[in-house]
Amino acid sequence: PLPALQVDPSMVSQARRALQQTAEESLQRLSVIKRYQPLRAHPSLFHEVDGWKMEWFQPGFLEVLRADTLEAWRGFATEHVPGAVFSCPIFTEEFCDMVIEEVESFSETGLPARRPNSMNRYGLILNHIGMEGMFDRLQEEVLSKISAHFWPEVGPFDGHHSFIVRYKERQDLGLDMHTDDSDVTFNVCLGKEFTGAGLSFCGVMGSATHRKHTYTLQHKRGSMCFHLGRQRHGADDITSGERFNLIVWNTSRTYRATHHYKTGTTIAGVQQEDGPPDPVCLSYTHDRDYGVFKEYPSASALEHKGRGWCPPAHAEYVGFVAEA
Repeated sequence: PLPALQVDPSMVSQARRALQQTAEESLQRLSVIKRYQPLRAHPSLFHEVDGWKMEWFQPGFLEVLRADTLEAWRGFATEHVPGAVFSCPIFTEEFCDMVIEEVESFSETGLPARRPNSMNRYGLILNHIGMEGMFDRLQEEVLSKISAHFWPEVGPFDGHHSFIVRYKERQDLGLDMHTDDSDVTFNVCLGKEFTGAGLSFCGVMGSATHRKHTYTLQHKRGSMCFHLGRQRHGADDITSGERFNLIVWNTSRTYRATHHYKTGTTIAGVQQEDGPPDPVCLSYTHDRDYGVFKEYPSASALEHKGRGWCPPAHAEYVGFVAEA
């Protein structure tokens, strides 16, 4: 006979709590979608059967989408970091206004909203207000095609996290350096009027130049930048106005099962850094030497002091000194 399977009771209890929490969150999500349905400012944004209207896209983007060749995309997109960071115009100003109005309309209802991640306190998960089907179509009909030309090894996409981030004085000003829990990220600037708030890019997670600055993108309304989720980046502080961005994190279970992905996302796979980090690439959330180069920007940021992991001991650059 087979030996009895020994299971830690605490693990069983933990799993039950996790399942219960997931079920409760799903019920709340469905309730919010149902309650918000009659309150939608722009119902066409939710019509997944009709899909994305051609008039929402800029004409030049549609032309390239119809051609859908590597040559067409390469000629249309601007390459800011070779093979890594690109941008192109995608949506009209009218469409940008529609999405912003929808987000503000939802905010005024007082319905519960889950924030997109632990770093953005004023954003909104679009899948949780009834727009998941629309972004399923955007991923399949648009984003997957772009990604297949620039990163053919990543895919096929089978999941997405679609959300709005919002930056404003006395709210979220910017975003600490980080990598995304996505395989390919698409980031669209919707507006409004603002100054500052550049998007600074550094190296790829785990590389020797992980914390070396490569480019700072200045957002343009209606334009989209796209990059691998493992590209370290952060949002510079906004200095005036208000900025809304539409972000889609795309994931592929097939890609995440590959040896290339697995070896590139482990601590053991991090390469030794080739020198001290560029200050703009430092993260107070993740870096062990942040305080050596910069002062912590806030009391909440200071709570991370001494808790960083980057770089791991085997990947320290020559002369590395950890913060006290």
